[in-house]
Amino acid sequence: MPMPGKGCFVGWYDVSPGRGADHDHWHSHEHMIERVAIPGFLHGARYRALDGGQRTCVIYRTETLATLTSPAYLERLNAPTPWTQQGVGMIVDMNRTLASVVASEGAGDGGYLVTIKLAPSPGAADRLKAWLTGGTLAALAGRAGLNGAHLLIGDEDASNLQTEEKAIRGAPDQVADWILLIEGYDLSAVEHALAEMKSVGDGRGLIDNGAAPGADYGLYSLDFALGETEAKQIWRLPTN
Repeated sequence: MPMPGKGCFVGWYDVSPGRGADHDHWHSHEHMIERVAIPGFLHGARYRALDGGQRTCVIYRTETLATLTSPAYLERLNAPTPWTQQGVGMIVDMNRTLASVVASEGAGDGGYLVTIKLAPSPGAADRLKAWLTGGTLAALAGRAGLNGAHLLIGDEDASNLQTEEKAIRGAPDQVADWILLIEGYDLSAVEHALAEMKSVGDGRGLIDNGAAPGADYGLYSLDFALGETEAKQIWRLPTN
């Protein structure tokens, strides 16, 4: 079963020095619950970097890309709670990409995650997409130790809508072009898949199949995850 929904928010960022525990408390006990309770949001997950990359990766799965520009979502972005105003102020160097799910294979949430921000080489977009969707993602998702592989394509216009939360963060957000996610339950298998995607010259890696050099690779472990049913049962908009 593939990733639910056709829309996806993926955010990568660092946290102000000394504020990691404060961030995680806010994000687990208010922010993710609030987000996943919004109509059209299906699932949220937060990951922690294992490789020295950006500390935090957050993924929200949504019914459609349009969910991520819906009035209900924009209302929350433009009226952050007092705790969210503090939490967003801890975020540094944000890549916030709203994307369409182009292809998705596998099922469940893996305890480990590879994230790859990439772009096709000029003229190679169709070749790269065909390689990924023509069997590569399915083969990855079916390997022992892995459980999912997903291709997303970012939407620049949707990602760049201006909101109150962006104003609090101050610096402009970065936006990824394409995103490849590989999930697994065995760290060594996930690390092997990451090395394979980085490889050059053996026909198994992204560059050999049409990706431009300079992709950004990350390795993460799962911190916290939440589904829509639970979020909707818990969330009540604060009154102060």
